[in-house]
Amino acid sequence: MRILFSSDPELPVPPSHYGGVQRLVAQVANQMRSRGHTVGLIAHPDSTAEVDAFYPFPGKASQNRIDTLRNTLALRRAVNEFKPDILHSYSRLMYMVSLLGKDLQKIMSYGREPGARQVRWANFLYSHTLTFTGCSKHITQTGSEGGGNWRVIYNSIDLDDFTFVDSVSQDAPLVFLSRLEPIKGAHTAIAIAKQSGRKLVLAGNKIETGPSAIYFQEKIAPHIDGEQITYIGPVNNTERDKLLGNALCLLVPIEWKEPYGLVFAEALACGTPVISTARGAVPEIIRDGIEGKLIHSVNEGVEAISQIHLIDRHACRRRVEALFSLPAIATEYENLYRELIEQ
Repeated sequence: MRILFSSDPELPVPPSHYGGVQRLVAQVANQMRSRGHTVGLIAHPDSTAEVDAFYPFPGKASQNRIDTLRNTLALRRAVNEFKPDILHSYSRLMYMVSLLGKDLQKIMSYGREPGARQVRWANFLYSHTLTFTGCSKHITQTGSEGGGNWRVIYNSIDLDDFTFVDSVSQDAPLVFLSRLEPIKGAHTAIAIAKQSGRKLVLAGNKIETGPSAIYFQEKIAPHIDGEQITYIGPVNNTERDKLLGNALCLLVPIEWKEPYGLVFAEALACGTPVISTARGAVPEIIRDGIEGKLIHSVNEGVEAISQIHLIDRHACRRRVEALFSLPAIATEYENLYRELIEQ
């Protein structure tokens, strides 16, 4: 098969630091290439994924109208040149407008909640050539409200990227790894750490402008003392593996409907239990009392930390091996590609 992948233009594939979708695209593309398929990629110009053909997006802002037009035309050129059997898009649905009238099977993979109106229009425009996948049951159920053909295919974890750690010391730090913005709950993680008397390492991208920048300045920065509460910034793959593996638990008490939560699965791959809230897809990954604890308040978070040593780190790893391993997820996509091409 000839498979063309499309990834949003903001970050390269794979990302140099944290970028869950871009890392996922690189992993699935690599799996398909290793299985003998011819793989193309259109993405950020600095992408380094090993593919058979690469096409850079000229615009680097998904929400910019001019960049959207430029990228839409770039996708059409890539399709005309690469001549794929299937287009697998992790980028904006709008970019496919340039492919109207082409008898090309297309997959739109959602790692976030899609708009029902957007899905309805896509079904109308692309008729029988478009299939949607959602990274969780939560996303698929939300998207299917707009109609269309939907499949649940979870985001994959390359277990080779994560070192299983079967035990850590009882004074190991708590770790928050995510974007430093209100919906991710870093302020709640700090409150839980302080009330429990535990060290907390904050890692992830800090947003430099807008409300999230103010949030960091007012709610996060005043608590960073370099001793109990530490901020280390973005981490690369090696740093992420060490950080998660040596943590007592991953503490990311989200305040939104999480579409999937890749970092939760990454922590489990290291054997590290997770403390979060039962929102969005989180309960699909973390079973309360088995791979971690699902909480509703700071007090419950403190209580969860006092019991986190009871979680079996081997069970955490097995959860990822069973549901989210890269070969298993790649096989699901490969089967879907064949089904769509042969229909």
